[in-house]
Amino acid sequence: MDIDAEPAPAPRTPRTPGTETSYVRTREARPDRRSLRRWSDDRIPWLRPVLSLLCATLYSVPLYLVVANVFKPGEQISATPWTLPVRPTTANLRQVLGGPDHLFWTGLLNSVQITVVSMVAATVISAMLGYAIARSRHVAAKMLLFFLLAGLMVPGVVILNPLVQVLDSIGLMNTLPGLVLCNIGYYVPFGVFLFAGFVRTVPIELEEAAALDGAGRTYVFWRVVFPLLRPATASVLIFLGVWIWGDFLAPLIILGPESGTTVTVGVYRAVGMHSADYGQLFAFMLLASLPILILFLAFQRHFVKGLTTGASKG
Repeated sequence: MDIDAEPAPAPRTPRTPGTETSYVRTREARPDRRSLRRWSDDRIPWLRPVLSLLCATLYSVPLYLVVANVFKPGEQISATPWTLPVRPTTANLRQVLGGPDHLFWTGLLNSVQITVVSMVAATVISAMLGYAIARSRHVAAKMLLFFLLAGLMVPGVVILNPLVQVLDSIGLMNTLPGLVLCNIGYYVPFGVFLFAGFVRTVPIELEEAAALDGAGRTYVFWRVVFPLLRPATASVLIFLGVWIWGDFLAPLIILGPESGTTVTVGVYRAVGMHSADYGQLFAFMLLASLPILILFLAFQRHFVKGLTTGASKG
């Protein structure tokens, strides 16, 4: 037997007549998304900048109205609300910050307490529950996730009446803990949805290696998994902070007039029944939006990553 002989070529599978031609025609008939995108950018290069400019202008109009009118006297705001201030004044800001009723400072203190406690508690609970659901292979975990997501489809106004009855029965009506408990129960499903999707992107080999070293499940979650969830945590904190800080109906009904007010309810109470000081109103709006703007700027690095990764995978 000749060792140097070349091996015989493998038999070729016979092709059905017309198969190769139909395959080429199918590829030619199927449009390429990249080519379509390049075609749209080449033929209509102004479309994307114009749409971006229109969206930016649309979202900038309310901000412009607040910033332009907060430095005007009240009579100029009513006459020319769209113009820039001719003689800027800080009287509106001083009136809100130094008012005898302390409406802004009382609302700011209550809003900070409610928002911080609700954000931290809802984020911690959502992270733990999302991790348990993502790592569980039981059918009950998927049923629980579906049940929580179904709760997101119910508007808050629909459950407000039974929620008030429950808080009244347990003695938490017209209290700050009652409002915090309401926020935690309503916003935890959103956090679970975001954390469960992000946990599935974390390699399970890291947890197995820590478990081989003798680490318990609680230690693995807080020391191994949770530090990797910073983008999702930033996204949850920003969303919950904006929603809880800007909530109006729940603080108005649950707290009531005797248990204080929040900044959003303070804007409502700053408007009189028969007359309104628009300068004070715009100043209240500007001061009420600054804390949540600072929160977004502090966590904006992880915000987009948490949305694109945590909510799209899994």
